[in-house]
Amino acid sequence: MSTGIQTDIQSIIDEFDFLGDWEERYRYLIDLGKALPALPPGEMTDANRVKGCTSQVWLISDVEHSSPPRLTFRAQSDAHIVRGLAALLLRLYSGRTAEEILSVDARKVIEAIGLAEHLSPQRSNGLNSMIARIQREAGSVAA
Repeated sequence: MSTGIQTDIQSIIDEFDFLGDWEERYRYLIDLGKALPALPPGEMTDANRVKGCTSQVWLISDVEHSSPPRLTFRAQSDAHIVRGLAALLLRLYSGRTAEEILSVDARKVIEAIGLAEHLSPQRSNGLNSMIARIQREAGSVAA
């Protein structure tokens, strides 16, 4: 795992540690989601939809053909919490190389910031589906 991604993970953990209780963390997560730029309606297609999410989630990946290639992600959801989770994942993974993406288990970061225990089973499944999709995209670039 690169130093840059480790630093970013620690920054996320520190931000959530600064917040007091679950309610503050919940509001912060919603605010992260609100800050996501909206996707154009033409990108909110079934092909871009994340399967396995109860909420509607669209995830778009773009590959920057640098050396090594970097992946950039954009996302949208119709649910506030899920949109916040997507924003958190984008912060972790977007702009990274495939190798960096594959080296990070976002579930561990979610646990470290105290969100895992507060997510419903449906939201956990959706989170896992988003992570799996990002990892697949990275795997296809790394191959």
